[in-house]
Amino acid sequence: MEQYRQTCENILNHYKKYPKMCLQDLFKFLFQSAFGCEHMVSSLDNAIDYINDEYITVDKKATPLIEELDGNYCRVHLSCLNSGVTAETLGKLFFLSAKREDNGQKELIVKLKVLNELIVNKQLPFDVEDFERQLKTWQAEGYKAVHHSKQFKENYNPNYRLISKQFVPFLLLFAELDKKLQNKNLIIAIEGGSGSGKTTLSQILNSVYDCAVVHTDDFFLQSHQRIKERYNEAGGNLDRERLIEEVLQPLKENKKIVYHKFDCSTMQLGEQITFTPKKLTVVEGAYSMHPDLMKYYDFSVFLDISKESQKTRIINRNGETFAQNFFNLWIPLEEKYFSLLNIKENCNMKITIK
Repeated sequence: MEQYRQTCENILNHYKKYPKMCLQDLFKFLFQSAFGCEHMVSSLDNAIDYINDEYITVDKKATPLIEELDGNYCRVHLSCLNSGVTAETLGKLFFLSAKREDNGQKELIVKLKVLNELIVNKQLPFDVEDFERQLKTWQAEGYKAVHHSKQFKENYNPNYRLISKQFVPFLLLFAELDKKLQNKNLIIAIEGGSGSGKTTLSQILNSVYDCAVVHTDDFFLQSHQRIKERYNEAGGNLDRERLIEEVLQPLKENKKIVYHKFDCSTMQLGEQITFTPKKLTVVEGAYSMHPDLMKYYDFSVFLDISKESQKTRIINRNGETFAQNFFNLWIPLEEKYFSLLNIKENCNMKITIK
């Protein structure tokens, strides 16, 4: 019932925004909502080339436009390049979003039934018989990809790409990184509370920029270091001295990085990690923005998550039993660190996570 209500609302809002659309434009809206952009991507290089060619026609002063579809995708207007996102980055996001939706047709049929009801109930100004005729033709064609109508193109100039909704909260971050990476190599920190998506964001950045990623979880204190005085410090449970010596200082000197990961099963150091500096290096995890570490970064971002969403995510990720360790121990330590050291305020960018 909730999904039905949401689909109704999305269709009606879409029509309200584009009242000169034709039925085929609503078909396209629902097709993209169900199937995304898998059918549109031939190669990454082609995707980037097409964006560059099409961007020539876009108003360079237009405000970036993002439209949610009725599913897991968004339309991102090419005006997002005005904010600093490069065609290469948008092309990669488009390419990374092009996954096969095995349930796409099933979802499309459900959405079309909702559209039919809205037309029958005269909530949309389209003829019922015309809708049924066009739908029958489309069904016979196997629900092939739909183009925008000539009327839609003439009135709304739809220069956009589809990308996964998971990328949308980070578009401003991509723009900032793209601008900064033109001039120098970068070391950035991703900070935030448990369950806020720090590791997920580092994985996204790795997919887009082929960056090096360092996890602060690999630098937690070993058993012999876990003394009361250290734990009383805000952020004291991170071996920041080792992080500086083995990673951050060598990065600044453009030297090869060699360190050993902390192994929580033995409470000692384990696997050796080695990498050479890349154009972008990401240090992600709790305590990454401790004041002792800040000077080593070129940029920092804080992922801000509500208590309710944090609790839900941690339970879903760790299970009810293990989640209690976070609620009773780790989260209070993080909150002490955030509060006493003004961590959120010291980050260059804050992104709210829903």
